[in-house]
Amino acid sequence: MNYKNFGRGTGLRVSELVLGCGTFGTRWGYGAEPGEALAMFNLYADHGGNFIDTADSYQVGQSEELIGEFLAGRRNEFVLASKYTLGGPGKGATGTGNSRQVMVASLEASLKRLKTDRIDLYWVHMPDGLTASEEIMRAMDDLVSAGKVNYIGLSDFPAWRVARAATIAEIRGWAPVIAIQMEYSLIERTPDRELIPMAEALGLGMVGWSPLAGGLLTGKYRRGEEGRATTFKRLIHAEDDVRKKGIVDVLLEIAAELAVTPGEVALAWMSSRGVLPIIGPRTREQLAENLAATEISLNDSQLTRLTAASAIPLGFPHDFLSDPAQRTRLTGGQPEQVAPLTPIA
Repeated sequence: MNYKNFGRGTGLRVSELVLGCGTFGTRWGYGAEPGEALAMFNLYADHGGNFIDTADSYQVGQSEELIGEFLAGRRNEFVLASKYTLGGPGKGATGTGNSRQVMVASLEASLKRLKTDRIDLYWVHMPDGLTASEEIMRAMDDLVSAGKVNYIGLSDFPAWRVARAATIAEIRGWAPVIAIQMEYSLIERTPDRELIPMAEALGLGMVGWSPLAGGLLTGKYRRGEEGRATTFKRLIHAEDDVRKKGIVDVLLEIAAELAVTPGEVALAWMSSRGVLPIIGPRTREQLAENLAATEISLNDSQLTRLTAASAIPLGFPHDFLSDPAQRTRLTGGQPEQVAPLTPIA
């Protein structure tokens, strides 16, 4: 397992695959029994994995409870990330959302379940549509100052809100936002429009959930196998349009060329984009396949084929500004004097 600095200038070193623990437990009616969860945790650690991602709402708290047991005696070997916002059943109006009150109460409850004195990376799980960025960042800064949180991340936030929160923290000298979490895969590439360019410009670490598109990119549904789409029926994608069918076709072709699984190829492509995949295995066999992705290397031709098959329109203003004809019109018909457009840091 290779390691990468997570976020520009943080010095935080994490493994190239993140172990998503939403399947640790069975309180959702779908997931891994405690014994299987422990076996996956140990297998991931044995391969050098050190980045654990969970949330207070996963399996109605059972995910954090199990991780707390698994970390006993080796807490310092891992970068532990958890989230707050959704709470869980019975939380009510005062137990969910992004507010300072919910943040502090959720953190204290998570620390108890995780049996630890701090969370290394604390995510705001998603925006609640109410709480201002100032309140979120000021409260997070207090938690960092208290030593209960080391780093701050925003999950499933639009780019403009991440940029605003990062700027507010920078101007006021508060603990910075260091990372974003988003859905990203060969199927879901809309973060290419705003989130990824923003994160690259601001030096934020990036992690992507559902890197296998709910199992679609493993090819198992073409084989008639069961999975999240047939059992859990949430957070899934279906092969329901020409683009998705084309992506799976190319994925299967390249997997056959390399004599590996389609899932390995999908994870390797995602890693090449600078986004750390959050894998969410339910069995040791699934995890072993995920880990094997770190051993393969896609050549330029294979990366190009996958990127082209999964490409999406970037929309305005990106497509407009990248069109030579439009740039010529804007410069009075003198295209030779127009420098290529490059990202601004």
